[in-house]
Amino acid sequence: MKERSCNEEKNLKKCNCTYDPCSRKGICCECIDYHWRMKQLPACYFPAEVERTYDRSLKKFIQCYGK
Repeated sequence: MKERSCNEEKNLKKCNCTYDPCSRKGICCECIDYHWRMKQLPACYFPAEVERTYDRSLKKFIQCYGK
């Protein structure tokens, strides 16, 4: 099986996460895995004004897009 490398540098350019001490920034697979275990979605699923609240809950996502 072919091993894929992470595009961390490229991912960081479009990452809208404002939580600066995050060790998963730019490593999307780790970010998605972490947030999903917490029953959340990562920052990139939210508009900027919502992302800054750090409410990454599924409920907030549905409030944003479930109309």
